[in-house]
Amino acid sequence: MPAVRPPVLSDPRKRRFLIKLSGLIAGGMFIDGFILGGIGLVMPAMTKDLGLSFAWQGLIGASALIGIFVGGPLGGYLADKFGRKPLFTIDLAIFLLGSASQFFVTEAWQLFAIRLVMGMAIGADYAIGWPLLAEFSPARLRGKLLAFQEVAWYIGYLVAFAVGYYMSTVFNADWRIILGMSTIPSVIVFLLRLGSPESPRWLISKGRVEEGRAVAAMYMEESELDDVHTETRGSTSIFRLFSPQYRKATIFVCVYWVCNVTPYFAIATFAPIVLESTGIKDGLTGALALNGVVVIGAVTSMFLIEKVGRRKLAIPPLWIGAGALVIIGLFAHVSPVIILACFIIFSFANAVSTALTGVFPGEVFPTEIRGAGVGFATAISRVGAAAGTFLIPLSLSGLGIGATMIIAAVICIIGALVSQRLAPETKGLSLNAASAPL
Repeated sequence: MPAVRPPVLSDPRKRRFLIKLSGLIAGGMFIDGFILGGIGLVMPAMTKDLGLSFAWQGLIGASALIGIFVGGPLGGYLADKFGRKPLFTIDLAIFLLGSASQFFVTEAWQLFAIRLVMGMAIGADYAIGWPLLAEFSPARLRGKLLAFQEVAWYIGYLVAFAVGYYMSTVFNADWRIILGMSTIPSVIVFLLRLGSPESPRWLISKGRVEEGRAVAAMYMEESELDDVHTETRGSTSIFRLFSPQYRKATIFVCVYWVCNVTPYFAIATFAPIVLESTGIKDGLTGALALNGVVVIGAVTSMFLIEKVGRRKLAIPPLWIGAGALVIIGLFAHVSPVIILACFIIFSFANAVSTALTGVFPGEVFPTEIRGAGVGFATAISRVGAAAGTFLIPLSLSGLGIGATMIIAAVICIIGALVSQRLAPETKGLSLNAASAPL
């Protein structure tokens, strides 16, 4: 018998809407990657211009991550209470103002404060955009569309790194201009988000049943309507994340996310410094190549997720990444070629598993606390990311490259062990079934 192809969205208008919504949310992820991708590149110039200490380097590098820690839970709570639609544009407006302010920085504390606020807006965007996309997406595409958000993040990171590298080497552009370039995509995404609809699942969960069903009928597949209609009302209290029903899900998504992003941010933010410390002379070029590998890894995960499932993409790459980091830690000064190969392996494997950090949080929590769940997981993940970003210059100078990489490998191993125990398989499940208690 010939293979049965999955159904496609028969209504072109609904198909266009889903593509547009995915793109608008991906735009926020692109911007997040963009603001984080450029900071490590301009760190040497900023350090010289502003006279930064090691502590200030770490604080500025981690400032946006600290902001995400605050903005994620706050944005998620507000999105669950007042709806996804109003906050979908407000958070981008705040980010846009912060982005433009970077052109006028003269002191270290100013840059720290601006990027802190930008991080808060981005943190809120995670907790608003991912639930919104999950709540509109058909089950057979949900994983791919959510994973695409991480692809957009990596592309933003890579573009920022590439543009900054080109502008700094060819034009010798001021670091303020390089950082302020995030204003351009921010304006575009902000304008395109105006007029986006409210989540039908959220409307129904708030008792606005007829309104929610009307929105669902206008924008969603027929096959998804029955699942949407079974939405029930429930408490939006963030404390439900720690109830017996959802405690395991909360622990899993937080630990999984932390153990993926902590070593990545620690290495990627200061990639030129890390690579040069292993004996690779052109650290900037090497770091740019690694970011390209990361994009390939995320794209691979996006295309495989609905074929092989979540667990097979979440767990093995953590073990592979840990092994690559152990080799770097033990043989850091033996051969630059071997070290670069291991960095490539780690970057690819880490990107494959990290793509799932955009999938699990949007699936494992029910509608009434989905924003809070994504926001809380975002916040906890950024504790690890901020710690890695802040501590790596201190670790490299105090412990050396070998010990630093071994510590990063241990973090990956913890993530693998917890994931083997708690990671659910949500492939093909309706959103209500996927968010049932673990």
